[in-house]
Amino acid sequence: MAAPARVVSCAVRPLLPVVQPWDLYARRWVRALRRSPVKVVFPSGQVVERKLGPGKQPRKAASETNSKEQKQKQPLKVPTSPTPSTWEESGLRYDKAFSGDKRLRSVMTIVKSRPFRDKQGKILLEGRRLIADALKAGAVPQVFFFSRLEYIKELPVDKLKGVSLIKVKFEDIKDWSDLVAPQGIMGIFAKPDHVTMTYSETQLHHSLPLLLICDNLRDPGNLGTILRSAAGAGCSKVLLTKGCVDAWEPKVLRAGMGAHFQVPIVSNLEWETVPNYLSTDTRVYVADNCGLYAQAHVSDKASDRAWACDRRFLKFRKYEEEDLETGAGKVWLPELEVQSYDLDWTEAPAAVVIGGETHGVSLESLQLAKSTGGRRLLIPVVPGVDSLNSAMAASILLFEGKRQLRVRAEHASRDRSYQ
Repeated sequence: MAAPARVVSCAVRPLLPVVQPWDLYARRWVRALRRSPVKVVFPSGQVVERKLGPGKQPRKAASETNSKEQKQKQPLKVPTSPTPSTWEESGLRYDKAFSGDKRLRSVMTIVKSRPFRDKQGKILLEGRRLIADALKAGAVPQVFFFSRLEYIKELPVDKLKGVSLIKVKFEDIKDWSDLVAPQGIMGIFAKPDHVTMTYSETQLHHSLPLLLICDNLRDPGNLGTILRSAAGAGCSKVLLTKGCVDAWEPKVLRAGMGAHFQVPIVSNLEWETVPNYLSTDTRVYVADNCGLYAQAHVSDKASDRAWACDRRFLKFRKYEEEDLETGAGKVWLPELEVQSYDLDWTEAPAAVVIGGETHGVSLESLQLAKSTGGRRLLIPVVPGVDSLNSAMAASILLFEGKRQLRVRAEHASRDRSYQ
């Protein structure tokens, strides 16, 4: 029984591959062709040394010399900068908000109410561009809500230290957003202060001796557009008196398109403190909103135009002072000369007062213009057409002032070249 078993075992054993002699020689020749010999020894005993090209060495010697050169020329290890450059190196962490999380609701309630905003000193910014502009200007972030991680990774890493990062669902951001198409990121910032803000060198270089004073502006869209025009014209500063809409309201921020971080804004000022923000030689001009009354049925005399403007002004506001002798009250307004807006009014640093469409300018603005030698600036319109929109009037006056200053600078440079 042993013999058949041996036969079976031989049958199942796999056969070894048979290698032909010419196959081995072919492989050896291929290897030889790939080599670069230093010496060739013929069967006769003759030895021929191969001449290497300039700068070439045998493989072994070259490897030894290369290792020595690497050891000698190895640069000193410079310690890496402690400032992280990527999200992974910084070690930042974020939390995930679950459905029904009260953090988003409580924060949004605070920042969307002006009394809470003023008390807490917080504002809400929405959108990647607006948040990037705020961070560039030096605004201090406190909390970020975002729906995708790549939105937060686009921001500078060094600006995110100590900031609460909370990832929420896009539906939650959509519920609290004022935008028609939310961008998926919202930030809570400390209310910026114009003293500590860092404005771009380009904006500072193009700043003009032109200042804007907003008086009783109640419409958020108008104020945002005015701030955008002020930044575009190169205003040195924008002053907001009490009675104006909050400059950091979400609707104003949306209409401003980043202008809040391009021009200094001073809010909630009393008229007694406004002169503190003006240079001593500044003249205050009041934007005239009585084009209908000043042009229709009125002569071209400045006094007549001023009288018509006073009548228009008194339609909305009446200021009376009591006569000490008779005890009767009489209406009084400062007498200001009216001039067309395209006549030169930028020979000295100028401040332009823009009033709201409903209430107009205040008595305090007229008194300030009178004390500084300013005038009313009239923008002529077709008779029968009411006054222009406040944002439109402000844009016209600011860019007219910029044009006058540019022409004045060109004349000055031309005069210097002639000398």
